[in-house]
Amino acid sequence: MTEEEKKLTLRWIETWRHAGPELERIRRNEIRNADTQQAIKFFDGMITEVLKTQPPRLTSGLVEQQAIFHRKRA
Repeated sequence: MTEEEKKLTLRWIETWRHAGPELERIRRNEIRNADTQQAIKFFDGMITEVLKTQPPRLTSGLVEQQAIFHRKRA
């Protein structure tokens, strides 16, 4: 590592040392002020739309996965 790279690395560390607590404060504030009911409605709507376009699964895939494992072991 060159001397310039060391300086840049130390600067980067120092920048994050100052930014980290502020970013954490912002994150906590956003969580505290989040509208949970609105978020649930939004995600429910997304799931409903996906289910309209995806055919229902007939299996979980576990049986197929076990068959693959069995073939690999043999």
